[in-house]
Amino acid sequence: MKKLVVLGGGESGVGAALLAQRNHWDVFVSDMGSLSPSAKEIFKKNKIQWEDGTHSVERIIQAELVVKSPGIPNHAAVIKTIEGAGITIISEIEFASNYTDATIIGITGSNGKTTTAMLTHHLLTEGGVDVGLAGNIGNSFAKALIEDKREVYVLEISSFQLEHIKKFHPQIAVITNLTPDHLDRYNNSFETYCTTKFKLLQNQTNEDHFIYDADDQTIVSHISRLNPVAQQHPYSNTNSTTMFAINNPSLRGRHNAKNAMAAATIAQLFELSDQTIQSSLQTFQGAAHRLEPVVSILKVAYINDSKATNVNATFYALDSMNQPTVWIVGGVDKGNDYTSLLPLVHEKVKAIVCLGVDNQKIIDIFSSVVDVLVEAKDMKIAVKAAYSLSDKGDAVLLSPACASFDLFKNYEDRGNQFKAAVRTL
Repeated sequence: MKKLVVLGGGESGVGAALLAQRNHWDVFVSDMGSLSPSAKEIFKKNKIQWEDGTHSVERIIQAELVVKSPGIPNHAAVIKTIEGAGITIISEIEFASNYTDATIIGITGSNGKTTTAMLTHHLLTEGGVDVGLAGNIGNSFAKALIEDKREVYVLEISSFQLEHIKKFHPQIAVITNLTPDHLDRYNNSFETYCTTKFKLLQNQTNEDHFIYDADDQTIVSHISRLNPVAQQHPYSNTNSTTMFAINNPSLRGRHNAKNAMAAATIAQLFELSDQTIQSSLQTFQGAAHRLEPVVSILKVAYINDSKATNVNATFYALDSMNQPTVWIVGGVDKGNDYTSLLPLVHEKVKAIVCLGVDNQKIIDIFSSVVDVLVEAKDMKIAVKAAYSLSDKGDAVLLSPACASFDLFKNYEDRGNQFKAAVRTL
């Protein structure tokens, strides 16, 4: 039996291990952190060997193939050792794509990819297409191939998942936008990050399709330089796709009009009628933690946008606010440049609640445009502060523009704590 090592036992690692075992690989899972009880249970039940808290390098370099979880940085010692031994490293989406002949729709971008993926899945499902949703959202692609066999898959794909693809080939590729994000992973090079995103197109042919925002100058300049061969479907604020009316609170804001254009373009490639697309746009329920309305208390709207982990996502959130806003912001700063937010904050934000371990940068930048800035070290205090700073007709917006790992497990945990704290008001 051929030996395969899966590095990392999270969602993608578990999926890759199960799919590999079903396809007659001798599988070993190695995780430097601690595996969850549910992962251990799955491995035990399926007789898959595993270790956690260490990497047994001698055993790992006996592998013919290594599937690397997206969260493991490329400078990790174990990666350097594997590369030094001449062993091929691939990502889980690359591995999974070898075991299906389904049509693949790959969606990436700095922001909007979750909403665009969910909306595309919704439009195609409503249009009668046999379609699954996986990748960076819900099940890993590998697990979806085992548990949710479909003719078409919509995959939300992060830059981390694209780093180790070789032959991965989406018939439809979407890049929603490109703004600086995760630059700590790419030696602070925006160029390297963008090039990684464009790997989504590297195996496309002239029979495939590439959908993108033509108003995004970074995307446009990369297209002119890389000359992709796929058939191009640009959309923009002046584009005919906007003939669909979007009267859906789950798709509020200009950025969601763009996400809807991308999804509608895909639906049109599947030859769904405009009438079907139009009615399905009205019934879409948005992503959790993405401009998610929580509740209205004393005519103050509380909105959970915890998934806004970078400045660009928060820009869209603030841009969509139509009432005076108390803004909860802060967390782990990924080298953020907040200056693009200053005009919006000046125009829309009446008070700021800084929620983080170190809030100095936020205070320094925004104290020039907002009079009231308070600090909070946990979510309950932040929500109480926002409550006392808001008046009838205002909104309280959690849109942190930062990663969550200083005070929370992840952005979902942050959003769930916000919703819980709001509901106890």
